[in-house]
Amino acid sequence: MHEEDLRLQQLSHWLDQQLPTLFAAQGWGPVPVASLVPASSDASFRRYFRWEGGDRTLILMDAPPPREDCRPFVKVAGMLAETGVHVPRILAADVEQGFLILDDLGHQTYLDVIDADNADRLFEDAVQALLAFQKRSLDEPMPSYDDALLRRELQLFPEWYLQRHLGIELDGERLSAWQRICDLLVASALAQPQVLVHRDFMPRNLMLSTPNPGVLDFQDAVYGPVTYDVTCLFKDAFLSWPEERVRGWLERYWTQAHEAGIPVQGELDAFLRASDLMGVQRHLKVIGIFARICHRDGKPRYLGDVPRFFAYIDAVIARRPELAELEVLLASLPQVEVPCV
Repeated sequence: MHEEDLRLQQLSHWLDQQLPTLFAAQGWGPVPVASLVPASSDASFRRYFRWEGGDRTLILMDAPPPREDCRPFVKVAGMLAETGVHVPRILAADVEQGFLILDDLGHQTYLDVIDADNADRLFEDAVQALLAFQKRSLDEPMPSYDDALLRRELQLFPEWYLQRHLGIELDGERLSAWQRICDLLVASALAQPQVLVHRDFMPRNLMLSTPNPGVLDFQDAVYGPVTYDVTCLFKDAFLSWPEERVRGWLERYWTQAHEAGIPVQGELDAFLRASDLMGVQRHLKVIGIFARICHRDGKPRYLGDVPRFFAYIDAVIARRPELAELEVLLASLPQVEVPCV
């Protein structure tokens, strides 16, 4: 039996054991006849299913050990719920098997519904959620966005996009230039005020819900740079906005963060520079991740969004002369599409 089919069989068996106790505890009455259908998947090995019975729905997470660990999801869900952010309630869990039963926050992500007309309203709700968890005190043991993690992420770009995808290995002056670029980006990130960072705070992980938004995919949260999540929100992996509109949203966030007591940069220009450089670090990382997903996991579709990230980087290079070496490095790369093989 295929591994995924075996996991689904195990998940269904576990679910059958959990539902009578869950329904009794919640006062939901008898367990109805139900169906189990795929809800979503992502770039990891996690899968989600929607249980539908009568007028009730639930979400099941399948996080297969040892590839995935659902304990961070459980921990961060509790931390975010404490701040008032709308996250799924964990109704039942078997962390050893990697199974969770969650509240269903709905069918529509921000990515499904956002457009030029409703973006201001939807992003305002998202920023309020972001500010709520950025206020949280850093009193819980959590991973840190430290020098080692930042550099590991950056290394995904030469390892997977340049070497594995393009067949290019950096050496000599290009390797030295890459190391100086990494030093600049890491130094900027480490110099920033530290807050709780979601790490993938983007429209695909925000659900249109009441209260709005519902926040998902937070299991990789760390303590790290204050500009990370807000930059991720407006410079999305799957959706781009005009530069002037993004700047307006960033300025509004900066003002609101000051008013909320978030330890954001004192000067707007310093905040915008930190956001730009933080974005470049993330964009390089994600290009590497998308190449890895293609070549290691056999999912080529993500490579279609790589040009979006190069466009973000080009826009920043145009206004940040300190990134001149990155401009030269990227200009030296072949400007052709390479298939995922």
